[in-house]
Amino acid sequence: MPDTSPRGDDVPNVDSYDLGVGAGFYVNATEEPYSKHYHMYTYVTEELPALLESQFNIGKHGLRSITGHSMGGHGALTIALKDTNKSWVSVSAFSPICNPTKCPWGDKAFKAYLGSVDAGLAHDATVLLSEASGATVYDEILIEQGADDNFLSGGQLFPEHLVETAKKVGQKVTLNMRDGYDHSYYFIASFIGDHIAFHAKRLRSKYAEILALESSSSLDFSVTTGKTITCQAMVARAPKQPLTLETITVDVPQKGEVRVKVMANALCHTDVYTLDGHDPEGLFPSILGHEAGCIVESVGEGVTSVKPGDQ
Repeated sequence: MPDTSPRGDDVPNVDSYDLGVGAGFYVNATEEPYSKHYHMYTYVTEELPALLESQFNIGKHGLRSITGHSMGGHGALTIALKDTNKSWVSVSAFSPICNPTKCPWGDKAFKAYLGSVDAGLAHDATVLLSEASGATVYDEILIEQGADDNFLSGGQLFPEHLVETAKKVGQKVTLNMRDGYDHSYYFIASFIGDHIAFHAKRLRSKYAEILALESSSSLDFSVTTGKTITCQAMVARAPKQPLTLETITVDVPQKGEVRVKVMANALCHTDVYTLDGHDPEGLFPSILGHEAGCIVESVGEGVTSVKPGDQ
């Protein structure tokens, strides 16, 4: 999780919670005394992702999502909306500053870091979205907002501006107004699980696409088409017995049949029901796992609904 500003004894600071250390506003400062250290936009978009990839093998192939709270929410939205390389799979925010060129926080930060409010237009989520001119790359933007947030009533956040603009350009924005919640970390803790699930769903989908593309492009089915093949499978020999890894034979598909290469598999309730011996129609030996992600290897006579290479 990135910091909100650079830190250190030599980092310029002011006696204010909304500027300086702790409040970098996710821009690359151009004005003194901040221009040397305050490069939070580059840090989040380039330095941190590179570090996570090289040291922890996280975020490769564009498998990145972004979220943030308050000023961090502003950062998440603007970084995602400014992206032209599809670096982010999804974006969400908690209590974000949605239209900073129209609020006191943004006025203060943009003048200090960039020299003017106009320079901050390039880092304003509402402005960036207004320039989209049609549906963006995100299927949905998720925003959580406490209805009792004093910064909402104080004219700092303006989520309604973002929602109105989103409607005009065709971008889906889900704004959840949460009664009884303010701007605090308790608010984040109450709903962060929803946001993790939101991003996880999209990251899993993107990863599946990558795997499928890599697999289909690297597989040469010409060496197996029309031939009986052998492969490995986990076989259930009897109810309530451990599965055994065995080499099995798979025949050439007959009329109306399709032979597929399984790329991912899972056991569902029906499989467990059969393995436990409760299914009166369950036959053994059996290969469980009828819910799978596959690539069509070859088809039998009369099959027209799929063709080799289909996923």
